[in-house]
Amino acid sequence: MSTQLAANKHQVKLVKRFAVADRTMAFQFEKPSSFVFRPGQYIEVTLLNPRETDAEGNARVFSLANAPHEDFVMVATRLRDTAFKRELQQMPLGAEVVVEGPSGGLTLHNNAGRAAIFLVGGIGVTPVRSILLRAAHERLAHRLFVFYANRRPEDAAFLDELTALQDENPNYKLIPTMTAAPELTSTWQGERGHITSAMLAKHVGDAASPVYYVVGPPGMVNGARDMLNRAGVDDDDIRLEDFGGY
Repeated sequence: MSTQLAANKHQVKLVKRFAVADRTMAFQFEKPSSFVFRPGQYIEVTLLNPRETDAEGNARVFSLANAPHEDFVMVATRLRDTAFKRELQQMPLGAEVVVEGPSGGLTLHNNAGRAAIFLVGGIGVTPVRSILLRAAHERLAHRLFVFYANRRPEDAAFLDELTALQDENPNYKLIPTMTAAPELTSTWQGERGHITSAMLAKHVGDAASPVYYVVGPPGMVNGARDMLNRAGVDDDDIRLEDFGGY
């Protein structure tokens, strides 16, 4: 059983961990009965009495990768060589952490008449998974386009799941693209290269009054915003979240 420490703080157990891509792992924690969030939000995870620590400290912020209807709290992260990441990988199932939140406003807009276009880089897919699963589960009417950039298919967390989700939601389209062209084999039949305005035009078509969500590493986020601005998209229609250090 989880322990509620404050209105938005809980002590919870690690119940499962598994690889979701090369050098990328998901961690599932028990879900407190009082824990309510909106897809796209994030939490802070604090390790309790870790065996090692470093200058970055014992807490990290992670976007929630689970949807509200799922019976667990899940985060996913690249496995950098830091004390926090080593501890997270090695802690036994049943070990406890403190989860604080949720926070953040990178949530799907309410007006279903406007399309949502996601420009996603790498592990930035975690909040997008939450949003997409909720949209499919609740049969939301929003048109959803997800441009998902990684170096190789092996680096793309949740790729198979997000591809299959298109069968559940006819309003959703996934456009994965891989940037490490020399390393790709002929078996990759999807897009290649970085997300560009030409790629958007090719796949989005007549999407009505879209709202753009840009999520990923800082360099990718800044470049995508500049690309959208050059294409005439106003900043009022762009929502950003960067994943520095992950």
